[in-house]
Amino acid sequence: MNSTEQYSIHPSIGIARVGNSHDSFYLAPETIGGLPIEADGNNDPLLSGGKPVHVSQFKDAAGRVRRQAASFRIYKSVAGRPGEKVLVDLQDPSIAKIEWTVHVANKKAAWWNFIPLLGDLMFGPYNSYETWENTPPAWNLTPTSWTNLRNGDVTDPAARQKLIVDPGPRTLDAPLGKAHFDKDGAGAYKHVSFPEPQGITQGYPVRTLGEMRTDSRGNLLVIGAYGRAGGSESITGFGGGDTWNDDVGDGPVSATIHFKDGSTPVVLKAWVVIGSPKFAPELVNISTWDDVVADMAIKYKNALPEAYDAARWSASDGWNPDYVVNYAQDIQPFLARIGDYQWVATVPSMTAFIRPAFDVADASEANRPHREKFLSYFRKPSAIRPGTKEQVPGFTGGQGGQLFSAASTDNPGAGIPLVPLNSGSNSVRNNVISKFSVLTDTQYFALQQWAAGKFSPEAPGLALPGIDPLDHATIGNCVGEPMCPGIEVTWSVRNPVIYEKPYAILHRVDADYEKNGLSPGRDECEPLDWSDPTVGTGCEPGDLTKRMAIPWQADFYDCSVQMINFDNPDIVKNPDSLIPVPPTYYAYWWPPQSPWNVINGATTKEEQALAGVPAGMQVMYSRGMNSFSQMISSWHYLGFIVNQNEDAESGRQYPYFVEKERNHAKFVAASVGVGNASSFITGDDANYLPAWFLKDEDPQTAPEKASQLFASGGAQVALHDTPKKIMPANRRRFSH
Repeated sequence: MNSTEQYSIHPSIGIARVGNSHDSFYLAPETIGGLPIEADGNNDPLLSGGKPVHVSQFKDAAGRVRRQAASFRIYKSVAGRPGEKVLVDLQDPSIAKIEWTVHVANKKAAWWNFIPLLGDLMFGPYNSYETWENTPPAWNLTPTSWTNLRNGDVTDPAARQKLIVDPGPRTLDAPLGKAHFDKDGAGAYKHVSFPEPQGITQGYPVRTLGEMRTDSRGNLLVIGAYGRAGGSESITGFGGGDTWNDDVGDGPVSATIHFKDGSTPVVLKAWVVIGSPKFAPELVNISTWDDVVADMAIKYKNALPEAYDAARWSASDGWNPDYVVNYAQDIQPFLARIGDYQWVATVPSMTAFIRPAFDVADASEANRPHREKFLSYFRKPSAIRPGTKEQVPGFTGGQGGQLFSAASTDNPGAGIPLVPLNSGSNSVRNNVISKFSVLTDTQYFALQQWAAGKFSPEAPGLALPGIDPLDHATIGNCVGEPMCPGIEVTWSVRNPVIYEKPYAILHRVDADYEKNGLSPGRDECEPLDWSDPTVGTGCEPGDLTKRMAIPWQADFYDCSVQMINFDNPDIVKNPDSLIPVPPTYYAYWWPPQSPWNVINGATTKEEQALAGVPAGMQVMYSRGMNSFSQMISSWHYLGFIVNQNEDAESGRQYPYFVEKERNHAKFVAASVGVGNASSFITGDDANYLPAWFLKDEDPQTAPEKASQLFASGGAQVALHDTPKKIMPANRRRFSH
């Protein structure tokens, strides 16, 4: 007899990524901060000496970004060995067939305009989009245009549903299968929807959301699309604009296992997210999606009751003051990530925390003052304050609005910026203020216990029982905090209502949207009953990515750094000047995902001549992308940040991360003369600043020469689409 409990899919949430390579892809990393894995001609992991071959080239021979595939496999628990699982596939003699079904969608164009933390129902029902259209009088807020729906001029319900990019479900049930997420092949599903190409006056039409394949053993791969985006209005801000679509998305994955003995088929569920490329694959954000899910599970899903119980340890905010953490597992990872920022951002105040001048693994009482001093420089998390008719939603306690350490007799060195030095989830609006980033509550609790000497190498620490390492790994390579909005997903993933259990997205009943189509306005973060705001109704295809920028390139371009006014929460920025309103501080968003400063890795004479700068020089990562329009059309010219010094013996003991595979030939490297303020000066008496510009033969003005996108199967989605010129909006940078 077979049961669902015996079988499971891992990862429970898979991450695919877009790329503009026609047919080259690799498999997602299987460790946090690990390199992706090469695939062979049968879509299987490429092996050498029995070990996976890791990716060393992230672009194909034509210089195009390779796509990333999310790989899903089925495992069976081993009787009598709790926690142990074995891989099962079509080579298992008991299995007759495995049916994989995937339904991805993109709901961005039918959702609301993004405003930091607006609509985040962790702040209660009065922080909904609808409430902000008619804010309670006690809030003393005036509704403004930024609360509007995207494409708000489309009011007919049927027409709004058509704003969703929805290819419908696809199913494969044999080895080496292939199916495309395009407008064809949805079978009986009647709600297929794609934007009309004739309405696209800028960029490319979106014709597919990627594809699914099976390998030689019947395991599933979901491969990202091509990084295309198109619309008709100029992009003026990080959130993107009306009329636009892009080809990222998300949706449910299901596997139905059929057995040769006629046993009842087993149905398993997972989820896939298709996001933007990770240009620094080995570097990890301080707080990842994995950290966010673990924090959610501990606080709201009772995943670790011996560490957290809101009633039992109410005096310490629900945390067990005597709980013992594990340094290697619970502390060292995010400290290492802080050190890795130096390769993608210039943050000396954080780099100073890489190697403190004391033994961080020493739990002795004599070492306690050093550990506590170290802790004092980490920003304390704030508690959520739900909104009511009388109270604006926000935060209480903590140091989310505090930049510098406080002065005291014992701390004469006040003025040190607190860690992490990221911008907060809402640093640019005067509603629900969160100026600077914090660790998750769980991460900060671990640091507190370490500072108190309550850590041991033998302790299980804060590891959640029953979670497969692959479940950690996939989303551990995605952005977590801060979420404004993020890169792959946003703050909805810290809401317990979207999860069936830790690391498992709750699926809305398929029949609901198979009958009526996907809902453009339903909020999956709304609980079934506000008396228990932890149980929801599940997610539809497209729900995890719909709150992101549209297209994703707009946010990627604009949201690398943020100039934050740290004195007055009501001051956002000066809209009429490039000079920030003082006092401001220069903070970063997600450097491992959206790099800012990188080291030029061009070492050959030929490559360096094109790069325009010496090897080893720190340069701006996005140099040459001088507008939203250029990032949308030419994002794939950017380089990848990779470690040049890693081997089996030393590992990352002496890392050297540099920018590689940038398409230098697509840019003009130049110098801009800077003289006095009254005139532009060139000549021997001028100072010169390096500058880069895209060449005129940018692909936005020239069609691709390939005749077709797909070699076989599905609709022939042409790469000979003539892209439409993307018009610059002449808006200043740093408009987040």
